[in-house]
Amino acid sequence: MDITTPNLNSLFAQLGLPNSDQAIADFIAQHKMTDNTHIANADFWTQSQRHFIKESLEEDAQWTEVIDQLDAQLRA
Repeated sequence: MDITTPNLNSLFAQLGLPNSDQAIADFIAQHKMTDNTHIANADFWTQSQRHFIKESLEEDAQWTEVIDQLDAQLRA
């Protein structure tokens, strides 16, 4: 059973990315998406990251809300 608290820091860790607050802020500043790009299809994800995001959203997993938060921040 996964007891990870879903938040941006744990999502970035799950994706294999640096997950400090500064690393997350830097990632968001460097990666932006257009309104017509689905987050799972953004060109900056690896294949495994893309798969995790897509699967989490399809299954309405515990990560869905946090992925949605990241999606919004990548569009701001």
